[in-house]
Amino acid sequence: MTQTKSFSIAKRQVWEAYKRVKANRGGVGVDGQSMEEFDKEMENNLYKLWNRLSSGSYMPPPVKRVEIPKADGGIRSLGVPTIADRIAQMVVKQTLEPKVEPYFHPDSYGYRPGKSAHQAIGQARKRCWRNSWVVELDIKGFFDAIDHELLMRAVRRHTQEPWVLLYIERWLKASVQMPDGTLQKRDRGTPQGGVIRPLLANVFLHYTFDVWMQKNYPQISFERYADDGVCHCQTQQQAEELLAALKQRFNDCRLVLHPEKTRIVYCKDDDRRGDYAVSSFDFLGFTFRPRLSKNRWGKFFINFSPAVSNKATKAIRQEDRRWKLHLRSDKALDDLARMFNVVIHGWVNYYSAFYQSALYPTLRHIDRKLMLWATRKFKRLKGHKRQAMHWLERIARQNTQLFAHWRLLYGQAGIGGAG
Repeated sequence: MTQTKSFSIAKRQVWEAYKRVKANRGGVGVDGQSMEEFDKEMENNLYKLWNRLSSGSYMPPPVKRVEIPKADGGIRSLGVPTIADRIAQMVVKQTLEPKVEPYFHPDSYGYRPGKSAHQAIGQARKRCWRNSWVVELDIKGFFDAIDHELLMRAVRRHTQEPWVLLYIERWLKASVQMPDGTLQKRDRGTPQGGVIRPLLANVFLHYTFDVWMQKNYPQISFERYADDGVCHCQTQQQAEELLAALKQRFNDCRLVLHPEKTRIVYCKDDDRRGDYAVSSFDFLGFTFRPRLSKNRWGKFFINFSPAVSNKATKAIRQEDRRWKLHLRSDKALDDLARMFNVVIHGWVNYYSAFYQSALYPTLRHIDRKLMLWATRKFKRLKGHKRQAMHWLERIARQNTQLFAHWRLLYGQAGIGGAG
């Protein structure tokens, strides 16, 4: 007798989703199962998951809430779904994404195939040169404030697949297990920590913001990366009118713009002489503000452009301090490079993309820790910081590839010196 399933979901879909989730890694959910434990009975686990998804009996377990201290003394709450739940969400994401992706706006950059934060920053830079004013958007608690009814209405515009709609609705309603073990029901927001969360957020903001802007303000360009947005205006009056309209629009969509962080910014440069209270804004880890730049003929001028933000450099230094490099005298220099290069490489790759020199002081901070490490490691350098820094610089210039940031500081493009 042939077993019939309520929904037509191929086993191959679950297998492909599993491979993606495994590559992304992630923490342990409420069931305490790690990826290693899941893999011990991988075939059986995947079959059970496929069986439940196909029969319509899959019920998402609660999402585990993890609280992490923030640099400013606050708490960042993260959601950790189970391994199986992440795979199930990936199955739905890989089904829904191809249906919605062709409709998304070209200036929506967040969590999309072939799109990046650097593209958004680069486009914002060009448009700040052409437009004198910016409206900086910040949606208050966006991911946890999305209205379920409006979200499902947006999703239904792109799919009528019953199982996709069924499981998205179940994930939206799935409870959260708090750190003390209690369960909290949810009536708003997207699944915390969920694989499908960014896609659902993009679908929601596509109609709330992108399509609305195109219809009502086609002359105003913008960049949006998930819930971070920047709109470019020609005049202060245009910016003020847009801001008032956006407040009303987001209110109509049951969201609130942050009163302090949503603001009008003047893109001041050499050609823009007027003054305004706000002449800088942060976007995706970069601060846009007037900066001294040099043109191709060697002449200096004031240019409104992005560089790594103070908030980002502070976070890098805090992470660097947590490593306690100077106390690891049991390790060789090669060992330290292997231990931390992946993270340093990520910083360099991301934050050196615009106004590279702004990152140098923060990267030198890493070298100061390595210098202190050398004074503990080698007796001849003990108490001789200047000598230890010269020793480190010599090695860095001879082997710029050893640490991920040395190519910038000591390579041909770098400016050298410990500063």
